[in-house]
Amino acid sequence: MLALIRAIIIIICTILICVGGTIYCLFSPRNPKHVMTFGHMFGRLSRVLGIKMVYRIPEAAKKYGPSIYIGNHQNNYDMVTISNGVQARTVTVGKKSLLFVPFFGFLYWITGNILIDRANRSKAHNTISQVADQITKRKISVWMFPEGTRSRGRGLLPFKTGAFHAAIAAGVPIVPVCASSTEGRVKLNRWDNGHVIIEMLDPIDTSKYSREQVRELSEYCHRLMEDKIKQLDLEVAQMNKKAQK
Repeated sequence: MLALIRAIIIIICTILICVGGTIYCLFSPRNPKHVMTFGHMFGRLSRVLGIKMVYRIPEAAKKYGPSIYIGNHQNNYDMVTISNGVQARTVTVGKKSLLFVPFFGFLYWITGNILIDRANRSKAHNTISQVADQITKRKISVWMFPEGTRSRGRGLLPFKTGAFHAAIAAGVPIVPVCASSTEGRVKLNRWDNGHVIIEMLDPIDTSKYSREQVRELSEYCHRLMEDKIKQLDLEVAQMNKKAQK
């Protein structure tokens, strides 16, 4: 019964956010400020799922300027967890098929996010150049999931290099954002689903990396995030254990 009630509330809230957001964005379409606004709205639905969120976003993040944020992509719960890590004037890069998701697809586009055609490798490669150009011309940041797909409990998957190519081309830092594990740990029929920690790491200067060192940069970021996620999972386990006492 609890799962059904939660599902109904989330569906209603999602439709309201998407419809209301679309109407709101019609007055300033494709404005990058909208992505953070509605990302944080979806983030509030974590309470409906019984998730206690812990956000560790440095105050200095407001002054980072154009950057490429990279996060670990786990499952659909990312919409209500890691979404609150999105910063001002940050757009995301998503697959073109998102446009056809009822209600959500048009909101995703009109808020200013970037859509790529993953089925066409040449177009996808060209998009990386476009991302770098957009960062430079519009003074925006871009959020990407370098794993390229949801990990669904398989740990942090190997990174694709697109985000790192774009960062080097645009001359902007990489900012890793790590979320503790949620796969298999959120039960819709359970009232309390414990804690999830979102932590933003320090920016990584890409100016010392050349295009030939993209793989080196990618692997370095992967190690940093993998270690941090393990630390967060241990911390969450301790927090949940204390809460049960």
